[in-house]
Amino acid sequence: MITRRTAILGLPPTILVAASTRAQAALTGMAYATNEKDNTISVIDLAQMKTVKTVPTGQRPRGFDLTSDGKRLLVCLGDSNRIDILDTTSWKVVGSIDTPDPEYAALRQPGNNPLYVSNENNALVTVWDIDTQKMLVQMPTGVEPEGMAVSPDGQIIANTTETTSMAQFFSYGTGKNVANVLVPPRPRWAAFTHDGSEVWVSSELGGTVTVIDAKTFKVLDTIHFVIEGLRSTFIQPVGINITRDDKRAFVCLGPANRVAVVDVPERKVLSYVATTKKVFNATVQKYLLVGQRPWHAGFTPDEKYLLTANGLSNDVSVIDVTDLRVINTVPVGQQPWMVLVSPS
Repeated sequence: MITRRTAILGLPPTILVAASTRAQAALTGMAYATNEKDNTISVIDLAQMKTVKTVPTGQRPRGFDLTSDGKRLLVCLGDSNRIDILDTTSWKVVGSIDTPDPEYAALRQPGNNPLYVSNENNALVTVWDIDTQKMLVQMPTGVEPEGMAVSPDGQIIANTTETTSMAQFFSYGTGKNVANVLVPPRPRWAAFTHDGSEVWVSSELGGTVTVIDAKTFKVLDTIHFVIEGLRSTFIQPVGINITRDDKRAFVCLGPANRVAVVDVPERKVLSYVATTKKVFNATVQKYLLVGQRPWHAGFTPDEKYLLTANGLSNDVSVIDVTDLRVINTVPVGQQPWMVLVSPS
């Protein structure tokens, strides 16, 4: 039977079914989404493409991180003023860190310790031993710290401060602030390239991504996003995911309802993965679709797929990274903020 979807795509149903079967068969493992509004974590079975468990949390779960073995999940509970450490097998809380208004937390790799936390209302980055749940050091920041990133060698910590419009850099060895870089308004996220040479910082209200040299802390470039027919005020970059080979970056553009695909060495936008409706992209000759207001995203371990947390449509979309098309959308809780895929 020819469905409405096959008619729109203009492809024979047998080809579409085969492509869908191949894509879904390649997906295994679990993914997790924090749902800010209903205080839960959605556990997604990627093989089944559905939420198989909803885990109650404290108030306002937002940023979270996984240990490298995927066995412990650390979730920031902003309105509960703590970070809970959950066992991803039993989904029991196995430890808690009491810390005011945690927005996002990032683990130092390798070793899964320590944990760097943005304490938004206190203008601090706090550093914690996750095994003892004891604070090691405090680092004063600008106003409203949010995005956290640790360099691949673990020596530099990057933090974005929304109201101060700065990317701030700290030394792992001394805990001291080594550089402050002004960026466009409301920086939300920082991501190191995997070779450690650059830091990419998204500015939500500036509508840009700033590329910073990770050694000299000089601004190398500013990437702008232009979408035909859309006002610039709707283009609000937040999450950034860079492939391990440092060739492409995927930038969630929030209310623009798109994910930008950027050539990392050239720092040029290659295309946009459209959201909320089918849009034909002449460059890749595909109809592309994800949910509303993609905010943050996470790769599968093989980087063949990218999952986006769609804050207004209450779902997670699975994007085929090669074809730049959505192969499925999974309903989750209310206002998903971030999504991660288990490494194991």
